[in-house]
Parts: sequence; structure tokens; C-alpha cells
Amino acid sequence: MNISRNIFLIFICFFVSLDSFAERIKDITSVQGVRENQLIGYGLVVGLDGTGEKTKYTEQTFRTMLARFGINVPQGSQLKLKNSAAVAVHATLPAFAKAGQTIDITVSSLGEAKSLRGGTLLMTPLRGANGNTYAIAQGNLVVGGFGAQGGDGSKISVNHQTVGRVPNGATVEQTVATNFLTADHLVFNLNEPDFTTAVRLAKAINKTIGPNTARPVDQTSIQVNAPRDSAQRIHYLSLLENIEVEPAESVGKIVVNSRTGTIVIGKHVNLKEAAVAHGNLVVKIKEVQEVSQPAPLSQQGTTVTTLDSGIELDSGNTRMFHFRPGATLQQLVEAVNAVGAAPGDVMAILEALKQAGAINGELIVI
Repeated sequence: MNISRNIFLIFICFFVSLDSFAERIKDITSVQGVRENQLIGYGLVVGLDGTGEKTKYTEQTFRTMLARFGINVPQGSQLKLKNSAAVAVHATLPAFAKAGQTIDITVSSLGEAKSLRGGTLLMTPLRGANGNTYAIAQGNLVVGGFGAQGGDGSKISVNHQTVGRVPNGATVEQTVATNFLTADHLVFNLNEPDFTTAVRLAKAINKTIGPNTARPVDQTSIQVNAPRDSAQRIHYLSLLENIEVEPAESVGKIVVNSRTGTIVIGKHVNLKEAAVAHGNLVVKIKEVQEVSQPAPLSQQGTTVTTLDSGIELDSGNTRMFHFRPGATLQQLVEAVNAVGAAPGDVMAILEALKQAGAINGELIVI
């Protein structure tokens, strides 16, 4: 009984370990035609406590706003706009957002305003890349930053005071058109393009739904047959996105951040046979002339001059480590750490190995 129980537990652990790398399709792909859209607008924040600005475009914006309400400001008149600020407003419109729904907005100062704290954003149209208005923004700003200034010029500030948010501050006016419900097929796009993953994903769908349901189009896209009826298509997509797939392991990469000294080496980075020296290596070659002549009283032979070369190697604290073919990431790290190399030295070593063709992997410097 105990033996069979142990075997069962081992089988369960083995089964779980096999599935531990599986991912749902919804976690590794996006559906073509289902995407967010960026919106942007230009507006005016009022109600500031003397922390606004007085610039030409702020004054022009203020005059235009008053003109829309039938108020004409005489040309040449001086406007006091310390309580106003010109701002950029941006938001993200979710896929399938419908008219009447609300979205969050972010408001950022464009000019010399010191703080947007306590301000109110006036009605601002938010447009897409095509120039169409998709939402209208307005509301009281929530600013996380705080600042104070003393009479002697001393001041203190916490976080940014020139950027604020308005939760649910924009109302959607129209839906972005998409062919998701009218296209003949559904297309899944991999978040990390890979031919092997694309093939595995298509096989997983065909195994669950039926043969010839899905086919990989390229390294990124997998095309799937889908019903025309919109309700059926939604249920169908819900089934597909929960199918589990085991993604292929990524290509071996070494990512080097030259600014911060951060080095990340992927699992599948291997080395070909190579030798690396770290530190200063001085090689001295000396040549000494020597005279060779025949034996005394000899009637044969002639006197000749020869060069005797001597090589001196001064390695100082230099250390050299040798990699056999197929050396792994762990061996590389251990060897580099053993010589006490700094991040800058490690970068130089990695770049030299790549130039020598000794790295099986992609070296990316950012």
C-alpha cells in the first residue's frame, strides 16, 4: 500500500513538472484587432493657487476659451494668468470601449507652471492618431507631489507637482472601429515571436478543436478558423485563449547595459573553445648577435654571425582561463568572478569573445 502510494505521488509530481512550463494562450499572445489606442489633447487647467504660468500660448488659449462664451478681451490688455496653466492630456482607450464609459486621464504641464495641485481641467477633446475625437476630458486633478517655500528662498518638494491624474476623467464619445467580428479568421500574435512556439500553439489548437483549425502564418502569427456569428465567436475565443501551450525556450542572449554595468546572461549561452587573459600582459623579445668561427688552425669553415632570440613573458597579476567547447553559463560566471573582474572588464571580455566567434548566443549592448 505504501509502495503504490509513493509511486502515485511520484507520478503526480512528474505530471505536474511536465505541465509547469505550460502557459495559457491568452498569456503569451494578443488577438489581432483587439488593442488599446492612445489619445492626446491640449487643455487648460484653472484654479491654481498662484502656481500657474503666463506664456503666449497660455494667454492665447485663455482668450480663445473666453471668445467661445461670447466674451471678447480687448487686444493689448494684460491678463493675469498665474492661476492657469496649459497642459497636455493623454489617456489610453481600451479595446471595445463604448460611448458613455469613462477612462482615467493624465495631465502634464507644458510650460513654467510650478504646480498643478488643486487645479481643475476644463473640457478637453482627446483625439486619436487619425485626428478624430474619441473622448472628452474634464475634472479635478489629483496631484501626488507636494512643495513648500519659505520667505528666505528655502524650499522643499516631494515627487512631481506638475503631473496629475483625473480618475474616470474622460467620457468616451465613440468606439474605435475594428474588424474583429467580421474577419474570416482569428489571428493570434505571439508576444515573443518564435517559430517553434507558433507551431506548438497551432498543434495545441488543432488537438483541442480539430484538425486544420489553426496554422502558423509566420514567426509571430497563427491563423485560426472562427465562426461568423459574433456571440459564437466570443465563446469560441474564450475556449481558445485558455488552451495551454509550452513555449519554446528563448534564444541564448547576453544583454549588457553599458550605463549601469548590468549584465544578464541567458541560459542557453555556450562558449566555443577559447582562452582569455585578464589584466596586463607584457611580452619582451630580445635578439643577441653571436659569432661562430671555425676551430683554431682549421683550414675549413668561415666565421659567421647568428641571432639568438630570447622571449620573456611578464604577466604580473595576469590570469588566464581556458574554456573547453560547450562551456556553460555557470562556468563562464565562475571563471570571470575568479579573476576578480569588474563589470566593465566583463563587458570587454564578452565583446572580445563575441568578436572571436567564441560565443554561441546573441550579444546585445543597450
